[in-house]
Amino acid sequence: MIPLVDLQAQYAAIKPDIDAAIARVITHANFVMGEEVRTFEREFAAFCSAKHCIGMASGTAAIHLALHVAGIGMGAEVITTTFTFTATAEAICHAGARPVFVDVDPQTYNLDPNKLEAAITPRTRAIIPVHLYGQPAEMDTILDIARRHNLFVLEDAAQAHGAEYHNPHPNLPRFTGEEWQRIGNLGQAAIFSFYPGKNLGAYGDAGALVTNDDDFAARARMLSDHGRTDKYTHSEIGFGYRLDALQAAILRAKLPYLEGWNEARRAHAKRYRELLADCDLVLPHQPAHMKSVYHLFAVRIAERDAVAAHLKSKGIQTGVHYPIPLHLQPAYQSLGYHQGDMPVAEELARTELSLPMYPELMDAQLQFVAGTLREVVG
Repeated sequence: MIPLVDLQAQYAAIKPDIDAAIARVITHANFVMGEEVRTFEREFAAFCSAKHCIGMASGTAAIHLALHVAGIGMGAEVITTTFTFTATAEAICHAGARPVFVDVDPQTYNLDPNKLEAAITPRTRAIIPVHLYGQPAEMDTILDIARRHNLFVLEDAAQAHGAEYHNPHPNLPRFTGEEWQRIGNLGQAAIFSFYPGKNLGAYGDAGALVTNDDDFAARARMLSDHGRTDKYTHSEIGFGYRLDALQAAILRAKLPYLEGWNEARRAHAKRYRELLADCDLVLPHQPAHMKSVYHLFAVRIAERDAVAAHLKSKGIQTGVHYPIPLHLQPAYQSLGYHQGDMPVAEELARTELSLPMYPELMDAQLQFVAGTLREVVG
């Protein structure tokens, strides 16, 4: 059996580090906030080349809190992609705003910046680009449009820990003079999810909010802990969005391995490309000015479901991300979208198939997956 993701293989590879981290938290018995969380926040901020990281209960909580801190609520519209997990739009709704969906680029599968400006109205307050599958969104164009319309940009980097973007415009706001920049360090703020299957995954729900804005970070930190300014003083009505110490310790144990894991994913993606180069399918596009971390290796196949069934019969697990675009989800029916409104995303929903992708994959497994796939796609 070749799973889509193998968390047991990851644990086996770093078992002493994980066991020591868990034992440390149980021994000091400081399970909420404390030094484990503060240290992880410093370490992850440094990894992102950002000033601040606020540990959160989940990536969804981080989106909600970021919008709240930015003052985005009732009557506002927030533009995002239709082709992603529901949490992005869900958090917009929880903030009291209206999600406005935009179709995606047919090559990168991220929010199509050419369709962005047409979605802006006088009520638009923010844009949430999603770095889908570990592939950065087209941030220079998105940031330029946001600057001209005075819009808040929140990066949804839930699948993109460590991805990088080339800096094409040194003078564009939010970019530094560095040649390459880490995703999560480009908009006014960014969120990360540490759901177990992510490139950097906890052993339960966890997330983070990252920013370079001192005031934004201070208010987000305070609100995530029930609006607390000292133990029994609450200056605002806040949220119970804290990252717990056990998850922080596990993430600290894993973080030193993340660069190597991402490089392994890139190597696996390169090998898949070699093995599947002449097959009747569409391989992931990799623009020269982006460095994906291949959270998923998503191909497009006309007879997707039949191919997935064949692979399953041979012991190969695959995934579909995502079979129903957000504009067609029952939860967002009241927004008034219809079949055919976003044809690129709808076509992706019918044809996308995620192949096994995790750092511990061996070449023999990659060859078996590719060989089995070739049996049905030629």
